Amino acid sequence: MSAPLVSLEGIDAGYGRAQVLFGMSLTVAAGEAVTLIGRNGMGKTTTIRTLFGLIRPTAGRIVLRGRDMTGAAPYAMAQTGLGLAPEGRRIFPRLTVEENLVATARGAGPWTLARVYALFPRLAERRGHLGRQLSGGEQQMLAIGRALMTNPDLIVLDEATEGLAPVIRAEIWTTLRALKAEGLAMLIVDKNLDALLPLADRHVVIEKGHVVWTGSSAALAQDRTRATAYLEV
Repeated sequence: MSAPLVSLEGIDAGYGRAQVLFGMSLTVAAGEAVTLIGRNGMGKTTTIRTLFGLIRPTAGRIVLRGRDMTGAAPYAMAQTGLGLAPEGRRIFPRLTVEENLVATARGAGPWTLARVYALFPRLAERRGHLGRQLSGGEQQMLAIGRALMTNPDLIVLDEATEGLAPVIRAEIWTTLRALKAEGLAMLIVDKNLDALLPLADRHVVIEKGHVVWTGSSAALAQDRTRATAYLEV
């Protein structure tokens, strides 16, 4: 594996006096797909918020391309090459599809309007529609397209298929496989192990803010019973 693109090293973080993460550590290398999985409320979204500078850790380090970015502002984290498709999509409801995409465009790079529209033809068809006029699946495509328009080195997807119809979920997974094949690094939060196993290189299982299992897809397939015990309600 190449040197880490992103490293979280021994992160403690939370909300006020409520600590959520305890020594959280994970890495993502260039071109690698890593999952962060666990039951609801175990600290997955808190990990992502901390990575993006929305929560300041009380211990540990965040290192991006060898540079210590612990405590950096969210805009600074984004400028280092992190793209986010957040839980709940959070598109701009009163902007058009095209305005949503242009609003996040960053620098010269491979991801342009034309390329995002080629990836998601449905967005091209609805480029003049307001965000609030889109279906849930179309909003998710827009959230991913918006993240790609930042021309990231790493795209983070928080519950990218949650609540979507099966046909749309399948389309999103096909898209993520294509992005992985192009060498885009990904950190993925999702519950669908059957889709994650063939896509991801490594998996990090979190329980009550602690990493309790980590390994390759082959290891997870072999040790699925023990690993998935932390995913069951």
